Amino acid sequence: MSVEIIAAIVKSVLMIVIGLNLSVFLLYFERKGSALIQDRVGANRAGITGLGKKLGLPNLGIINTLVFDPIKMFTKEDFVPDGADKFLHALAPFLALFPVMITFVVIPFGDTISIGGHEIQLQAANLNAAVLYLLATIGIGVYGVALAGWSSNNRWSLLGGIRATAQMISYELAMGLALIAVITTYGTLDLQEIVRGQGGVYFGWLPRWGLFTQPLAFIIFMTAGVAESKRVPFDLPESESELILGYFTEYSGGKQAVFMLTDFAEQALVAMLVTTFFLGGWQVPWLYRDGFHLPGGAFIAMPALAVSIAGILAFLIKVLALCVFLGLLRWTLPRFRYDQLMRLGWKMLVPLGLINLLITAFLVVAVGSAS
Repeated sequence: MSVEIIAAIVKSVLMIVIGLNLSVFLLYFERKGSALIQDRVGANRAGITGLGKKLGLPNLGIINTLVFDPIKMFTKEDFVPDGADKFLHALAPFLALFPVMITFVVIPFGDTISIGGHEIQLQAANLNAAVLYLLATIGIGVYGVALAGWSSNNRWSLLGGIRATAQMISYELAMGLALIAVITTYGTLDLQEIVRGQGGVYFGWLPRWGLFTQPLAFIIFMTAGVAESKRVPFDLPESESELILGYFTEYSGGKQAVFMLTDFAEQALVAMLVTTFFLGGWQVPWLYRDGFHLPGGAFIAMPALAVSIAGILAFLIKVLALCVFLGLLRWTLPRFRYDQLMRLGWKMLVPLGLINLLITAFLVVAVGSAS
């Protein structure tokens, strides 16, 4: 087996593992982080050795959240209501999670690294039209929640599925317009090239990140990404106070766990995509292949391997910080009404996306792309 094939397999598994581990971190942050922010104790009962308690250390809820809660969830009865379509009821969680998992593989998490004389791109699937691929895979996720709501034979589930479908389709349009503006700016559909286009600086000190070249697209994409992941303040499809749990009201056990994991995986995916398109991806400000070129002319030399590792760490730190930020939104903002949700998508984000795209196209024709 060639080095390229082995590297592709390792990179694919690595990106999926990173996505799953981020989901696990978000599960813990959802439980314990929210408790600390809201002045609650949170999960703190379970322990294994009891050593921490004997030493007077606080119980951080790690055993509760990452061990016993998943065990409890996956060992619950898998209940399927009477009249439900059993095949589609079982298929829906897979259709919700699978598109998210296969989207992780096109996201570049570093530049290149040399191993045994082979230059390896730190991107599992190096597609020259990766933006089209990720839009397609994100769109497939609609089928999972729609089928979950319809197949459950429950009016609340059906309403949740309808809400989720309308919401995800509406905000996909705004998300697509934001991405087209980014594509127009950098002149490529290749995610790795978009990240490379964000290297360098403006005015000798300002990073050429998408956040600074496309600030309005950043706001639109971030808002649409939160809506796509069905998180507060856009959690209308599963609003407990109205629809019990919306499209997965009739799910329990492992299937419910998969839907919950999908929510966290989508949040991690949104953080990765925002990092890739608007925060320079693996780019570190003022860091080039030979080291740091600091504002003012100072230079710090670095070996190529250290530069590659710094890029990987920068990508992970940016993604983690965005995940925390999205969690803070989850516990800070109130839920929209459904009419407000749709009005925001169709009457605000879509027109703003079109205006931003027209301005971008004019500037690209007049000045040239940012690549």
